[in-house]
Amino acid sequence: MRARQLEVFTAVMRAGTVTGAARLLNISQPALSQVLMHCEDELGFPLFDREKGRLRPTPEALELYPEAERLFASLEGLRRKTQDLRLGRAGLVRIASSAPPAMSLLPQVMAAFRARHPDILLRSHVAPIATLISMLRAGDAALALALDDRLAPDIDVEILRQVGFCCLLPEGHPLADKPALTFADLEAEHVISYRAATRPHDELDQAARAQGLRFAPQLEIDVSISAVGFVQAGLGVAVVDDLLPWGQFSGVVTRPLTGAPDMPLALLTLAGKALSRAESLMADQIRAAIP
Repeated sequence: MRARQLEVFTAVMRAGTVTGAARLLNISQPALSQVLMHCEDELGFPLFDREKGRLRPTPEALELYPEAERLFASLEGLRRKTQDLRLGRAGLVRIASSAPPAMSLLPQVMAAFRARHPDILLRSHVAPIATLISMLRAGDAALALALDDRLAPDIDVEILRQVGFCCLLPEGHPLADKPALTFADLEAEHVISYRAATRPHDELDQAARAQGLRFAPQLEIDVSISAVGFVQAGLGVAVVDDLLPWGQFSGVVTRPLTGAPDMPLALLTLAGKALSRAESLMADQIRAAIP
């Protein structure tokens, strides 16, 4: 299947009709139908059954589709990169980050970098750790920031600093009178925190067990920022990273969590892949921003 045929096949699978696929690709319906028929001729089997103006994928098409989507995504990535080169964007920095550093560290880093290098194009992505790793491997990001250092061998990890945990309480909560909280203070509370089988949850549970206690959130979250709304609604006390600027949220009181573990704030790159000059400058800017 050639690149144009792959593009047409993927568009038809997504749209379900020739009309919709032609609209997606901004080509005429006859031109799209011609490519599709030529593709089926070369393959030697039909990809679609025609039924009342709609196209129903054959079993063969359904089997091919997941691989076609993966290849199409790679092709789109290649097109973006060639466009960047064609437009002279040699000074391009692609950086990805999980939510905590994206909302706390990255804005100041970007502002300082922009002041020094106004002509370098910046491209930022916010995503969970698994997506960050995929982006590094695919070349969609050259640098990534995350609260983790236990990664595959093909990812280089540079630990920038350690990040602790804190508690978020609704204003007026009885525990807000204390300067700091402990795991024991949380025993009688409805706890909001990271879901089980994640690095932050496991670290917190291990620290609690070391004190003869258990860490068992009643409301589990994937991203720490999502805890704010739950705390504001009075659903409980949240245990989250202390990297985010929690003080900016109204109706929320922040207290340190005594005896909590630390998590590494790490700069991630793909092992064996050299950074461009612009990317190296950004890496240096990130390091300079760490207190």
